[in-house]
Amino acid sequence: MTTARLDNVNHGSLRVLTGHGAAFGEAVNQVAVFASEFADVQRDYPILFRRDEQNMLQALAILGLGRDENLYLDGDRWNAFYIPALMRRGPFMIGFADDGEPVIHVDLDHPRIVADGSKGEPLFLPQGGHAPALEAAVDALRTIHMGVEAANALTTLFTEMKLAEPVQLQVSVSDTEVVDFEGYLAVTPEKIASLDGATLERLNKAGLLEVAVFAAASLTNMSRLIAYRQRRGA
Repeated sequence: MTTARLDNVNHGSLRVLTGHGAAFGEAVNQVAVFASEFADVQRDYPILFRRDEQNMLQALAILGLGRDENLYLDGDRWNAFYIPALMRRGPFMIGFADDGEPVIHVDLDHPRIVADGSKGEPLFLPQGGHAPALEAAVDALRTIHMGVEAANALTTLFTEMKLAEPVQLQVSVSDTEVVDFEGYLAVTPEKIASLDGATLERLNKAGLLEVAVFAAASLTNMSRLIAYRQRRGA
């Protein structure tokens, strides 16, 4: 990976490929998602959680039932209303300037980057401003940045309230195929219903009650994954 701080002088001729496909690293069965996008994610994907190396809770949108299987990906089409921010950001990431301000960096080796201008969408307008493709990436980066800032509060409260509980999910794809989801945690409607008023108020004041409700509601999308797998198998 070769990264650089993005600017319209050094990178004015760069273009970005905006389609979908396995060539862009999208053939994966899960992707990290953030509290700042749960309202959109929960409409299309099941949301589960894992603990990372620092024992932080990381939310994951489940995209497939098998290894390297993205059931929302159909060739060069992504069949969902919402695409998670980490997928939409493409070759761009958040870095920080010497004064601590967030700035955009670009991975010049990313498969979406085209250096010779032969294809893809421009990053900058002729006058130097952000072109639509870069604006879309900036929107995704903003969502990620907001989600990272909320991560500590989410981990603290969800852990204290035992909201994200270990879950054993067995997904029956057919009479002969059962997929086990092990090592995950989930927020369930039953757990939210068991919380007392004071706990719900704390969650609400922290801006995380809706986040918990969205995570619980998302679990119904497991049936969508099963239907996608069954159709693909047929």
